[in-house]
Amino acid sequence: MPIKKGVLVRAVRDKVTGSLEALASDPRMPNYIFDTDGEVLDLRGDYAFIKFGSVPVPPVWLNLAQLVESAPPSASEG
Repeated sequence: MPIKKGVLVRAVRDKVTGSLEALASDPRMPNYIFDTDGEVLDLRGDYAFIKFGSVPVPPVWLNLAQLVESAPPSASEG
């Protein structure tokens, strides 16, 4: 299913590590992009602009191929 604006996503560590984006900046990506959900704010071509709400950091652009849609919360969690 294609990723759309407003959905929650997480980065896939194996796809981010060693990627062009990682090589273009600090290759040590913060754990929160892998461990917490981020909301897709915008889409442009193959990239998504993501805001990780659990930490006070600016939104980031990540390649769609490096993202996986987060599972919705189960009924027992709500």
